[in-house]
Amino acid sequence: NLVDKAKAVQMPKDTMERAIVRGAGGQDGADLASLVYEGYGPGGVAVMVETMTDNKNRTVAEVRHAFSKAGGNLGTDGSVAYLFEKKGQIVFAAAGLEEAVLEAAIDAGAEDVDVADDGTVEVTTPPEDFARVKDALAVAGFEAEAAEVAMIPQTYTDLDGEQAEKVLRLLDLLEDLDDVTNLYTNANFPDEEVSA
Repeated sequence: NLVDKAKAVQMPKDTMERAIVRGAGGQDGADLASLVYEGYGPGGVAVMVETMTDNKNRTVAEVRHAFSKAGGNLGTDGSVAYLFEKKGQIVFAAAGLEEAVLEAAIDAGAEDVDVADDGTVEVTTPPEDFARVKDALAVAGFEAEAAEVAMIPQTYTDLDGEQAEKVLRLLDLLEDLDDVTNLYTNANFPDEEVSA
């Protein structure tokens, strides 16, 4: 659930509580709107920002400011969405059970199954089949390490070290905004940036 996901990324308790209050309609019962903003970050990286807000004007101003501050540009609707595809992703730490997970996933209707060298299995589904495939794998005895419907990049933008630092700064600025619920990017970070 979202609270567990927030705890896993060490989100401060007061930020979680504010998000829960806003999600429940806010203190004043304000209507919440789910909005997606699109833009380009440093190095031409595509960024999609999902938000949940009770004040569209405040949110767009904050998102625009974060893009500008980090050397990016907020785009118009559709400016980067075509670079992403909505997919279900289910990840299993299945060392030793890769074949069993692979077979169960295919039987459940998975679109694609990737087995990494470390035994991690990533199952990809159409968004409409996500819950059914996830449940079928759970019934088969496989507990997901992570599972979500996400926007998956169709192509990636390779970054050098300096560009990667700038993109990470943009992502940090966006993640710090209260109204941001998810971020997606097509950035392909150099290995040394990811491990830093």
